[in-house]
Amino acid sequence: MTTSDNPIVISGAGLWTPEHSISNEELVEAYNGYAEKYNREHASDIESGKTSAKPLSSAEFITKASGIKSRYVFAKEGILDSERMRPFIPTRTNQELSHQAEMGLAAARKAIAAANKQPADIDVVIVACSYTQRSYPAIAIEIQDQLGASGFGFDMLVACSAATFALQRAYEMVTAGTAKCVIVVNPELTSPQNNWRDRDSHFIFGDVATATIVESAATCTSEHSYEILSTKAVTSFSNNIRSNFGYLAYADDSDPFGEDKFFIQNGRKVFKEVCPMAAEHLTSQLQELGIENAEVKRWWLHQANINMNVLIGKRLLGRPATAEEAPIVLDKYANTASAGSLIAFNLHHKDLQAGDIGVICSFGAGYSIGSLIVRKR
Repeated sequence: MTTSDNPIVISGAGLWTPEHSISNEELVEAYNGYAEKYNREHASDIESGKTSAKPLSSAEFITKASGIKSRYVFAKEGILDSERMRPFIPTRTNQELSHQAEMGLAAARKAIAAANKQPADIDVVIVACSYTQRSYPAIAIEIQDQLGASGFGFDMLVACSAATFALQRAYEMVTAGTAKCVIVVNPELTSPQNNWRDRDSHFIFGDVATATIVESAATCTSEHSYEILSTKAVTSFSNNIRSNFGYLAYADDSDPFGEDKFFIQNGRKVFKEVCPMAAEHLTSQLQELGIENAEVKRWWLHQANINMNVLIGKRLLGRPATAEEAPIVLDKYANTASAGSLIAFNLHHKDLQAGDIGVICSFGAGYSIGSLIVRKR
């Protein structure tokens, strides 16, 4: 899908970062405390082969495996308690603002300010993320209400590709004239769905919220804006990234918090299969526009794993991408699901010059890949 004679633009972006951060060292101390206690309590079963010992971790292992050094979390309490190993997020009444709406609102207001808009200018709110804390009413409608925006809102879940898929929906609506100004909000509250007791995944995720405004160039008055030249999305079914958490656990009598209900992945297969898919996806999209990969000034890539980003950069450019070309934010933010590429965009876009080409891309469970080619105005 490519742009028409009436350019559609990204006119504002907002980033909300939680106040709480957890370093690898803090996380490892808590996890190892849990693992050592588990191994002591199950020593006889471990010795007899009935169960496996919990492996210990280290900050160095985490950094080497992922590039992650720390992560932000909505609530720190409970995560570092070896007896609990999960965040403590008190419930709120139905009359109180939900946790994800709180996160999303903070990012949305920043995006609105960056776009030089007022909430009344927004006529569609899309909340797109990997999990929502409830099925209905939609978090998007709650944010719409709190903003005082008109029109309508809805939630959509496409795992780590949710943000880019939603931006494509926003682009299509403004192009079709069914909306004038759309805000895409990504309140990624991932920490409650992370298995903090699993060495191979306890370090992966962090919490954050991003927001992005899409509108016609004719109504854009922001300082920094980007014409959307092309959008592209693809899905290919795979079980290599999965979460089975859901309401059917009540009906099938399974443990609603069993191991398979958390985020689980076959990391080696994901790495082997997704990296070439993503590189080919982006290369073909750019070729359709007559743009060479080397002409792209900035690659705002999904922030899941440093090794994936390095390999994709090499496939795209024939050499490792520089930090300026493909900025990395996962060292501080960790994997923030669909928000990762938008964090990179928020933090690394204002230095671009008019005419510079950039790529926003995310990839994840599904498999799913979503991308936008943009040009600085």
